[in-house]
Amino acid sequence: MATRASRRGSGGGAGAMDDGANLTFETSPGVEVVGSFDQMGIRDDLLRGIYAYGLEKPSAVQQRAVLPIIGGRDLIAQAQSGTGKTSMISLAVCQVVDTTVREVQALILSPTRELATQTEKLMQAIGQFMSVQVHACVGGNANSIGEDIRKLEHGVHAVSGTPGRVRDMIKRGTLRTRSIKLLVLDEADEMLRQGFKEQMYEIYRYLPAELQVVLVSATLPNDILEITSKFMTDPVRILVKRDELTSEGIKQFFVAVEKEEWKFETLCDLYDTLTITQAVIFCNTKRKVDWLTERMRTNNFTVSAMHGDMPQKERDAIMADFRSGATRVLITTDMWARGLDVQQVSLVVNYDLPNNRELYIHRIGRSGRFGRKGVVINFVRKEDICILRDIEQFYSTQIDEMPMNVADLI
Repeated sequence: MATRASRRGSGGGAGAMDDGANLTFETSPGVEVVGSFDQMGIRDDLLRGIYAYGLEKPSAVQQRAVLPIIGGRDLIAQAQSGTGKTSMISLAVCQVVDTTVREVQALILSPTRELATQTEKLMQAIGQFMSVQVHACVGGNANSIGEDIRKLEHGVHAVSGTPGRVRDMIKRGTLRTRSIKLLVLDEADEMLRQGFKEQMYEIYRYLPAELQVVLVSATLPNDILEITSKFMTDPVRILVKRDELTSEGIKQFFVAVEKEEWKFETLCDLYDTLTITQAVIFCNTKRKVDWLTERMRTNNFTVSAMHGDMPQKERDAIMADFRSGATRVLITTDMWARGLDVQQVSLVVNYDLPNNRELYIHRIGRSGRFGRKGVVINFVRKEDICILRDIEQFYSTQIDEMPMNVADLI
């Protein structure tokens, strides 16, 4: 593997994202670094959409990954949260589909409905001048089955969906797979774990033999990388070194709480700090989310909550309120940790420390999007100290005790 470090300056302006200029990538030999969208050979009407959306310069992962994808190579891309992986997927898909053919040519699979819908909207936005037809195929709403069938029968170029609903549409014969040439697994490590593995295998069986596969995630543990050899052909690898996965712009702190019961009082003390911008509070279970939400509201604190057991309509409304800034504090489970982009979020509170090291990276990636500053506060009981130290050691990062002036850092 060749190791390259890019030292380019970051693009300016409102639409600029974190360039990732200081990241060290381990890349397959021969991977070029392309510094502008203009040099990527992208079609003019798509280029127009990219600039109209406000993307000015490709981020570090986009500079390396876009060319191999549009060149037809299998690819594994890993980079920090908030470095433009979703827009990389969207522009690559828009580039490779033939809009004169009303057939599904690209399939993007995501672990949550919210992420699948976010990807659909981004593709529609940057593909606005090239008449690209994209449909989000997600479960959770019985009424949407009819909508899925109607849209797919009419014909779309790309589908962004969750495995359960996509598998259902394929089995019904409504989602025809004969013209699919590109499969993208977003948050790939989650997609290849036990919960989705069987559904993924079923979907894969229906896809054409000549298929390009792209895997994208912020975390790609070794066991997942080993699985990829079964369905990928000589993939280009673009991996960030592990000790650079925690973004420099995100300050990480801990608050020592002797007992579980003391976490609640600590959170109440922090409430004014949480509402300076917007904050996400992570709990490990849906039951805990419900309990904490109820308790905060009983104590006259305004919070919203979201988890996977809620009806889709309710999830959509909560998401819309949070995106617009109508609600400022969101209590949630790890369903929200992966991929979702609300740029105003600059504070993450781990009410419970996550159950694994990968989830920690995804959670803290909700703050400090695209190079902005962010703060993470971890509530740590005595029995959690070893988990915290393990996270620090694994990612070569430092988590200090929370200072009194934490509000000044946001």
